[in-house]
Amino acid sequence: MFKASKIAIVYDWIDKWGGVERLLLNLHQLFPQADFLTSYYNDVSAPWAKQLHIKTSFIQNLPPIIKNRRLMSFPFYPFAFEQLDLSDYDIVISVSSSFAKSVITKPGTLHLGFLLTPMRFLWLFQEDYIRSRKTRLILQPYLSYLKQWDYVAGQRPDRIISISETIADRCKKIYNRSSEVLYPPFDTGYWQKIKHQLSKTENNFKDKFRMINNNYYLVVSRLEPYKKTEIIIEAFNNLKENLLVIGTGSEENKLKKMAKSNILFINSLSDQELAYFYTHARALIMSQEEDFGYVSLEAQYFGCPVIAYKKGGAAETVVNGKTGLFFDKQHRSSFMDTLERFHIISYNLKEECQKYGQDNVNRFEKRKFNQRLYAIIREEVNR
Repeated sequence: MFKASKIAIVYDWIDKWGGVERLLLNLHQLFPQADFLTSYYNDVSAPWAKQLHIKTSFIQNLPPIIKNRRLMSFPFYPFAFEQLDLSDYDIVISVSSSFAKSVITKPGTLHLGFLLTPMRFLWLFQEDYIRSRKTRLILQPYLSYLKQWDYVAGQRPDRIISISETIADRCKKIYNRSSEVLYPPFDTGYWQKIKHQLSKTENNFKDKFRMINNNYYLVVSRLEPYKKTEIIIEAFNNLKENLLVIGTGSEENKLKKMAKSNILFINSLSDQELAYFYTHARALIMSQEEDFGYVSLEAQYFGCPVIAYKKGGAAETVVNGKTGLFFDKQHRSSFMDTLERFHIISYNLKEECQKYGQDNVNRFEKRKFNQRLYAIIREEVNR
């Protein structure tokens, strides 16, 4: 399908692995001949992308001291994406939480925009990203300009697809544009293979991670300010229960200094190892306002209940009382109240999640995503 069309997939930056990167790989499987255009590519921190045909902007050649400090390099990004040459492409698919949606296409080229979220540091969590009040005041003229620029950039896609109802609401509020919700694809076939492999290797993991008993809770997240992981750290500092934090990010050192001895950090794991921890954890904890929340699906697939902040994508992916519980406020006391409720019903909730988790996850199966994406492109091409 669309074999005669030349397709470009544009993403903000390729430098890590996470839920969005799984979406990019799915797009690569759908459109294997497509070029991937991005601001810069780090082949060390994103080895998964070596199979892609990647073209980068001039930001790739900036000195590392600028390129690796995103706040310093932000003034270059609008120009970097606007100057990308897309004149040879019939279909452009931008996948963006910041600048990629701003690409300029020629008349007749279809620009389909996957909106992951409007810029978090600009519209949503500015104080989390720029914590110094003095710095925010200094940057205010630039941030005001960037809001105007970003609003214009948000008008450039011919059609916007939001990854959740939460993002569709933000899209309408910030860009004054309606968008269709198409949840990111969950590859049940892939995770079924992981589950099968785990059944053969589980004893190896028990030996490898023997210092971790099965009485633990789990956080799987990038450790960034807006994720609010410190709420969970503060809570478990006052508990005798164990917490395992899997992830890296700019907050890692700060959180490690906060944490007591019942809290263990692991930087990265294979998907098999991750599946092992989902399988044996008491629950996955999500303190952030998620755009979608891919890890909640992973956990539910392996029968691991989710305790999540009741705002954002988690409210769309977790079934209250069947596959998880919610807390209402991003505050330690609100989380602790929900954790106490979880203690009372944890056995029943674990059974419920093992029974209903996979059925719930099947709502997001990648076959449904692929079929709808093809249909959307057909609709636009045939207009």
